[in-house]
Amino acid sequence: MQLAIQQIFAQVGIDEILDNGAATSQSIAEGWDKQWLDLLQNNTSNNLYGALTNLGIFFAVGTLLFFMIQFLKDLLSYEYTRPISALIWPFIVVILLSNSANGSILSNLTLGVRNFLNTVNQQVVVSADADKMYQQALNMSVAEEVAGSLLRPCQSLTGEQQSQCFVKAAEKVNILWQKYRDIYGNKNWIIRLQTKVDNIRYGTGIVSETSFNSLLGSTVQTSIKNFLVSLQYAFQNLIEATMLLIAALGPIAVGGSLLPVAGKPIFAWLTGFLSIGIAKISFNIIAVLTAAVIVNGPGQDANVDPDLMWFIIFLGILAPLLSLLVAAAGGFAVFSAISNTASLVKERI
Repeated sequence: MQLAIQQIFAQVGIDEILDNGAATSQSIAEGWDKQWLDLLQNNTSNNLYGALTNLGIFFAVGTLLFFMIQFLKDLLSYEYTRPISALIWPFIVVILLSNSANGSILSNLTLGVRNFLNTVNQQVVVSADADKMYQQALNMSVAEEVAGSLLRPCQSLTGEQQSQCFVKAAEKVNILWQKYRDIYGNKNWIIRLQTKVDNIRYGTGIVSETSFNSLLGSTVQTSIKNFLVSLQYAFQNLIEATMLLIAALGPIAVGGSLLPVAGKPIFAWLTGFLSIGIAKISFNIIAVLTAAVIVNGPGQDANVDPDLMWFIIFLGILAPLLSLLVAAAGGFAVFSAISNTASLVKERI
């Protein structure tokens, strides 16, 4: 029976849902850890990051000519005041792009910022998901689909065959309810779902299509939920992949920072990196808070039969979009703050 339940979980795609939200978020980040270390710290003289660092050095040498032209122009126009403050950029570029077998200063700083963002994200998820709200809300949304996958074949049977089918299916579903109780305790939403399954199991005569649909939904709805749950995990992995891509492009941004322009490429690169971190944190905050609304609302009433399809749609589509909008706004604010600070420092030096 345990094997049968695991097979159903695999079909519906909710293996990770039986882990808590914090563990799921952490496991996604940890799955990318080796890629980060291989790219930014291990043998960076010969790997992809080393090649991009060499490209960044090439850009730095090329833009150094433009920098020196602007430097000489400022030297003649401003009597040493601005040119001296501008000399800090070549030193910054040289220091950040100095590469070794264990990574450059830039790669180590990038990895440190990424680890800091992951720590903050994990603290947010752990503190906000203390009662496993995210996990419970997902399970409330998909538990009926799991039960439906076991009970739906009985719908086409009649008489004793249907009764025996219900008995066998209910035995398997009871394993699921017990697993939920072991994790969350005897919650009202578990009682509600078990009661609905028991009513069908012990009912007399042929169970109507309406009764089945109220509990089981349809195979199309199951497929949609499965897709949307997978979509939100895909979004979290996309965030990790985007952070890694931006980190890899760091040397090019640093190398282009000698261009005599107001908006330095390194500022845009740093803003993009921080913005992706904001998107990651925002998504988890949105998911946990929305889950808390469900668990503390309809989840507390055993007599309420809510349609939680909206929650799965929210997690799979709307929450990623909202987190990206928040990240874009936050990134713009960060870029403005960095640029204004750089201008202020330049004027003071």
